[in-house]
Amino acid sequence: MQIEKYKIDELNHQASGKHQRAFEYVAADVKDLDSVLAKLEAFNVAIPSWALGTGGTRFGRFSGGGEPRSLEEKIEDVGAIQALNKSSNSISLHIPWDIPSNADAIKAAAAHHGLRFDAVNSNTFQDQKDQQHSFKYGSLHHVDKAVRKQAVEHNIEVIKYGIELGSNALSVWLADGSNFPGQLNFRGAFQNTLESLQEIYEALPDDWKVWVEYKPYEPNFYSTTIGDWGQSLLLANKLGPKASTLVDLGHHLPNTNIEQIVSLLLMEGKLAGFHFNDSKYGDDDLTVGSINPYQLFLIFNELVEGMDARGMTHATDIGWMIDASHNLKDPIEDLIQSVEAIKIAYAQALLVDTAALKAAQAANDAVQAQEILQAAYRTDVRSLVAEARLRAGGAIDPLAAYRSLDVRGNLIKERGAKTVATGL
Repeated sequence: MQIEKYKIDELNHQASGKHQRAFEYVAADVKDLDSVLAKLEAFNVAIPSWALGTGGTRFGRFSGGGEPRSLEEKIEDVGAIQALNKSSNSISLHIPWDIPSNADAIKAAAAHHGLRFDAVNSNTFQDQKDQQHSFKYGSLHHVDKAVRKQAVEHNIEVIKYGIELGSNALSVWLADGSNFPGQLNFRGAFQNTLESLQEIYEALPDDWKVWVEYKPYEPNFYSTTIGDWGQSLLLANKLGPKASTLVDLGHHLPNTNIEQIVSLLLMEGKLAGFHFNDSKYGDDDLTVGSINPYQLFLIFNELVEGMDARGMTHATDIGWMIDASHNLKDPIEDLIQSVEAIKIAYAQALLVDTAALKAAQAANDAVQAQEILQAAYRTDVRSLVAEARLRAGGAIDPLAAYRSLDVRGNLIKERGAKTVATGL
């Protein structure tokens, strides 16, 4: 389905009075208001194709009605999100969960909804139908060169799909690791991974990037071959300038200082971008900002400061993408909430008085530094985000509009109540 613009306009008219009062109240104290709104309007977050169906755990999956049965229907769902929030203008594919059988037709379908294709993601953490060799004991790090070759060829195939779709980045996450001491030679595994990635790197077009993702545990629990940001950075440095480190917020041990990691990767020019989610215990893949919104703000504070220090464009110089799995919520509602949380944290970071913060840091004034950060964090910036969205042609309140227009109900009428999303 496609959401007609006039319906959004009607809902905006009904909400305009309340919005305008809230916006004027906050805007009165915002320095460089036009610049802040322009940055918010330009900032978009890619939607992963696998997040549009109901996710789950190893214990079960409870599918919802109206789930997308094809890549074309997933594009329609992202199009609906983009129509409402004007902050989700790209889609990221996981191959082979979503293989574009006709690239030209798929690109045309995406363009019809104002979408483009973000990074493409390879998958060597599962065995696929008719696969010759199993990835049970790893892929790019495997002791058997034939298995490594198969994994390399899959990644190169993903690059070819991405080229056809107009993407310019390959995201690589490996499940490779071990569950028991002695199972794996750590140096050998790392060297095999590097050599495999070098083959993939050589297949990249000149204007492409490879994003090397890390994770400390799961599905392997004794060791992971790319287990932390240092190992990812080491690989990226060895590979060359087209390689950098991808940060998934859920891929850290409890209480890890992610904002410090972000700052240092930016300093080195090796921060590829983000997979946004939230967690209580590990890689929970919960709605962004649902558990620890203050940490999300602190991460964005480092991002804004670090990117400004390097003269980078916030919206486009690194990759922004959600990576979450929804077991209880309507997936589209969850994605709308996640994008909103990201934009709120970004808006709050834009309000930080950086000159005052640097002065407090230079004076070792920890109290004043805290006050400066928390003054920005405690500012209700929702109306700023809504105003930027309104100026871009979106809904003042995307979630309320989604429900008011009964988008899920219409999807169920079109697709059925018992559909199961392809892929995940």
